[in-house]
Amino acid sequence: MLTCIISYQIDPTKRAAFEEYSRNWGQAIPRCGADLVGYYAPHEGSSTLAYGIYNIESLAAYETYRARLAADPLGRQNYEFAQREKFLLREDRCWLKLASTPHRQHGIREVAYDRGDF
Repeated sequence: MLTCIISYQIDPTKRAAFEEYSRNWGQAIPRCGADLVGYYAPHEGSSTLAYGIYNIESLAAYETYRARLAADPLGRQNYEFAQREKFLLREDRCWLKLASTPHRQHGIREVAYDRGDF
């Protein structure tokens, strides 16, 4: 399993457009074959950094997914929307693989409670 993290630099005056773009991908990405973790818009701190995160089985599966996404009506509309509205100033992709075993949120809280952090 691979995780793709897309980092965006967005126009801070067009955050609402980025959020619409994110909601559209929230429909199209899972339909086309990737496991969407989510899209994240600025809230505090930087007003220009945003992220999209999804998981996919392999780079070969990614190629199939990209072809489906390019053929998907909402996918095409969303690409065109971004080009027309120009809210994306930069877009970079980073591919990662899980190097540790996943941990449960519950287990983390138990350790924190044992240490007196809460």
